[in-house]
This record gives sequence, structure tokens and C-alpha cells, in this order.
Amino acid sequence: MKSSYIVKISLAVSFAIAGPMACKEKAAPATQHGHHEAAVDSSVRRLTKPVNVQVVATLPVVKADSGARIITARVNGVVTYDTRNQFSIASRVSGRIERLLVKYNYQPVRKGQLIMEIYSPDLAAAQREMLFVARNGGELLAAARQRLQLLGMQPGQIDQVLKTGSVMYRIPVYCIADGYILERSAAAAQVTATASSAATGSGDGMSAMGGGAAPSPVTVAAAVPSATPVLLREGQYVSAGQSVFTVYNAQSLVAEFAFPAALAAAIRKGQKILFSAVANDNDLESARIDLIEPVFRDGLNFMRTRVYLKNSRLKAGQLLTASIPVVYSQGWWLPVKAVAHLGDQSVVFRKEKHMYVPVAVETGVTADDMIQVNTYIGNWEIASNAAYLVDSESFIKANH
Repeated sequence: MKSSYIVKISLAVSFAIAGPMACKEKAAPATQHGHHEAAVDSSVRRLTKPVNVQVVATLPVVKADSGARIITARVNGVVTYDTRNQFSIASRVSGRIERLLVKYNYQPVRKGQLIMEIYSPDLAAAQREMLFVARNGGELLAAARQRLQLLGMQPGQIDQVLKTGSVMYRIPVYCIADGYILERSAAAAQVTATASSAATGSGDGMSAMGGGAAPSPVTVAAAVPSATPVLLREGQYVSAGQSVFTVYNAQSLVAEFAFPAALAAAIRKGQKILFSAVANDNDLESARIDLIEPVFRDGLNFMRTRVYLKNSRLKAGQLLTASIPVVYSQGWWLPVKAVAHLGDQSVVFRKEKHMYVPVAVETGVTADDMIQVNTYIGNWEIASNAAYLVDSESFIKANH
């Protein structure tokens, strides 16, 4: 390899210039054939070490820079519904769904809109008891009315039963808020997919920084809301207290972003962040981080941040890209080419006299063709191109 050639040429030049005085034959024990071995002169002994220990070359050197640096980290995210403004529609009685008016997820609904009708034997029995009490004095009528209200009947419905004297076998269930309705089982799956995609849809989480977070096979598309048919069907039974649907307020949205663990110490609550939809990078919006949450999921350790959107033009399910300034006040900075990455080890070649010696260093983030080095290298002269000095035929023995 080229490094081996450099060593051989340098040795040849040294012998040619020094002449016969540079290499003196010293007394040495005779071999079995009667010959004497020539001893290498001490002036060139340091040049004969293997190339995985040191390299003789004439490369330009660089010195590390120090001081604080402001780096713009870029991450991806997704717009979701604000879970603080979600409403659950539950069945207060056990029974059979006789009529279902919700056909697909994310169907828009309004407060007071009829959602479904349920037949419940328990509710029918309670109505008969109330009618019996009403026909026989009515002393316990108030208690019977209260029982029906606790079972989910509206006061107007109870009055209608008392007026007509007939039992209502189909009890209507109404929506309790405006927004978009989502089946409960689909809502749980959507929350999980949104969290996973926010963590992994950003790739390394530092696309502009060359960060080192591990990739993941989960795709962001899983978090996008879709109008899929509901799994609930007419004739299906529900239990008392079972949450059937969730209603999300369309006016309350949240932008969630995932940052790699390496940035956890640099992100603060209240810090300003700029973001835009992936399809429209020019329409930037600014907000401040409202929540920081450490998350470990699917073998990934990351940090999820949440921004509550107010009067935003964004819609649920849109993919986002964001940038946030991060200040690094520690470490030294070298050009990226000056550091060689050998598996789990980072190496720089420090110049000592006329040779380059590999030294293992601890590195940090990478940004703008510069890499952070946390090992002290303040007064070192370092080869500008570490990859040029790596011999592919030997393993580098770095000094620590």
C-alpha cells in the first residue's frame, strides 16, 4: 500500500544520503553458515517500525480550534391531535349495538350528533321498574329516575317513557364534543405509530449534523391519519363502561419532534424552534418547546419534544422538518478528514518529528465539515487527511 511505499522510499533516501558511514557493521555472532548480521544504525532505527505503529509521510498538518460553536440541528416530526382535548364516548350499559352511524375513522362529528343506538336488557328492566313505581304511588319515582340517568338515559328520554308508558328498547348515544371521531382501538394504534414515527422518521435526527443515532425500519407513513372503516359492527355487544370512540378536537394540534440522545443536554423547555411542512419549506412557523420527554422504544433511546400549535395552518398527519440552534461550549474541533473511524474507535495521526503516530480520541457531533473531539489535542499537529495514512493491510495500533 501507499504508506508502505512511503516508508521504503524514505529508508532508501536515508541510506543513499548517509553513505557507508550511516550503516556500520558491528561485531555480531556468526551464524551457522559463518556470516555476520549487519546491525541497523540507531539514526534510522526509528524509521523501521511497522506502518500500523507509525507512518513516515509529508502531509500538511492542522491544529484544532477551540471555543463555543452554534450548530443548527435538523430533525423531522409529525402533526398530531392534542391528547389534552380528547373526549371518550363510553357505553354506560352492556348491550347490543342495534344501529351504528359512524362508518369510518376521522369522520367529522358535532356535539349532540347521534352516534349509535344500543339495546340493553338491564336498561329495559329499569324502565319497567320506573313505570311500575309511577303507577303505584310514585314514592320511589325520584330514585328510579336517577337510576336511569346513571345508566345513560337523558332526562328528556325518561320523561317520554313516563308520558307514553312504553319502554324504549333502543337507547341513543350522542356525541359529546365537536371534532373528528376515531375508534378506540384505532386511536391506541395511532398513538403508538405516531410516537414511533416521530422517533424514527427523522433518520439520524441530525441530517445536517452527521449525527450518530441508530436508524430504524419504522416508517413515518404509519402516523398519518387515514379514513379507514371502523371495525365496530351492528349486532356487536359492548360492555358497561367500555370506551367505544374517541373524539379529537380539530382546533387543538400538537407538533412532535424526536431528537437523538446526544442532543438531550442541549435542548431546553421554552427554547425556540422553527419548523415547516415537508412539502412547503418556505412557509416557516416558529414556536417554543412546551414539553420534553425521554423515550425508549424499539431499542432506541431518544428524546421527544412537543410543541402546542395555536392558530396554525398545519393539519393533523402532516410531516414536518424543524431546525433548532444548539450551542456547544466544550471540546476541540477538527476537519472531518483529520479523523479516521476504525470500527468503534476514532483515530487521529499526531505528528512527532518526521513521523505520524496514531492516537485514539473521543469524538462528539459532526457539523459543517467539522467534528468535535472531547480529548485534549490543543497543541497537537495532526495530519489533515487521516484516511490517507491508514494501511488497509494492517490494523492500526493507536496510543491512548
